[in-house]
Amino acid sequence: MVKLGKLLTLDLGWNNFGGNIPESIGQLGRLEELHLDSNNMSGELPSTLGNCTNLKTIDLKINNFSGDLSKVNFATLQNLKSLDLMSNNLSGMLPESIYSCSNLTALRLSYNNLHGEISLRIGNLKHLSFLSLVRNSFTNITKTLHGLKSCKNISILLIGKNFMNEAMPQDETIDGFQNLQHLAIHHCSLTGRIPMWLSKLTNLKMLDLYSNRLTGPMPSWINSLNHLFRLNVSNNSLTGEIPITLMQMPMLKSDKPGIYSDPSLLDLDLVIYVADSSTLQYRIDSAWAKVLNLSNNKFTGMIPQETGQLKALLFLDLSSNNFYGEIPQSICDLTNLQELDLSNNHLTGEIPAALEILHFLSQFNISNNDLEGSIPTAGQLSTFQILVLMGTQSCAILCSVRLKELLCTSSLQKNAALKSSLQLPLVFSLG
Repeated sequence: MVKLGKLLTLDLGWNNFGGNIPESIGQLGRLEELHLDSNNMSGELPSTLGNCTNLKTIDLKINNFSGDLSKVNFATLQNLKSLDLMSNNLSGMLPESIYSCSNLTALRLSYNNLHGEISLRIGNLKHLSFLSLVRNSFTNITKTLHGLKSCKNISILLIGKNFMNEAMPQDETIDGFQNLQHLAIHHCSLTGRIPMWLSKLTNLKMLDLYSNRLTGPMPSWINSLNHLFRLNVSNNSLTGEIPITLMQMPMLKSDKPGIYSDPSLLDLDLVIYVADSSTLQYRIDSAWAKVLNLSNNKFTGMIPQETGQLKALLFLDLSSNNFYGEIPQSICDLTNLQELDLSNNHLTGEIPAALEILHFLSQFNISNNDLEGSIPTAGQLSTFQILVLMGTQSCAILCSVRLKELLCTSSLQKNAALKSSLQLPLVFSLG
């Protein structure tokens, strides 16, 4: 490395390199960008990394690095803008020296083994726009949010899979997130209600609170979040009827694309990973799907006719609740819909024939209801490849047939023909 003293960028990412980062990395005094991501590298980060004082970008994600981060003195890296250590085996507490990186714009530590509390000193990172701490073992969510509210520029905050079994903060003094566009607090088993302070996040576009233990109703102020186009509160214990205000959310009615953009992140070419049955990647300034997922809660009442106003929706999941009554005809007005799941409720009546005109519909699940009458088989529904699951908990038979071949009868016996139609992968992991 001695002969590379004038090197500005070292990009060896997406190879199959193993071994450690050599101590001699510290001799690259002019290095501005270090990309070793997506390799099989291991060992501790060398303390000499702190000698590369011109570094602006450190990308070591998706490796097997281990050990304590405190070995590196990040305080010497005053030019550092992006630190990406996602998907390694790093342990210990977040070192205090990171809070001295005054120009840090993006910090991703997700999918490691870090623990402890986030210091209130994180509020010193005045330029921080992107923070992902997903799937570590951090504690004290209230302290974390109070520290982060001083980060006035933060637009993406992903802190799920931490703070296990704590209470969702209800403290209305949590404010200051005026630029926040994406908030993910998922898979934490948090208790309590959907907090009022979320209503202050007037620029919020994506809200993920799924897989907690939240109770109480869906708040009626939800439509005050004028820019919200993705709401996922699935896998909680929310109760009551769907408020009509939820059907008045402007971005779910508008054809305006669901995009969040932050000029301070564009230059970093940052990729956000969304994992369901496959791995999806989104970049800043790209369009996201418009989603409403209320599944696996305890909502009751009838599905509002006003649901048909949400014409921009691509994914609608109301499954595994206590909804009753008929499927509203207005759902057939959701002409952009790609996935619809109404399974595991107490719906009655007939399947609306006009569902045939939903030309983009590719996944449709109404299993385990009390529907009757004829099954629509024309239009888009005639093109379906249906996944049929039969058997007990210990035995499942999986087959794929066309809808017109499956539905050889003109009537539904307690919805038996559709007991196990398509499953919707609407629960995402973010990082």
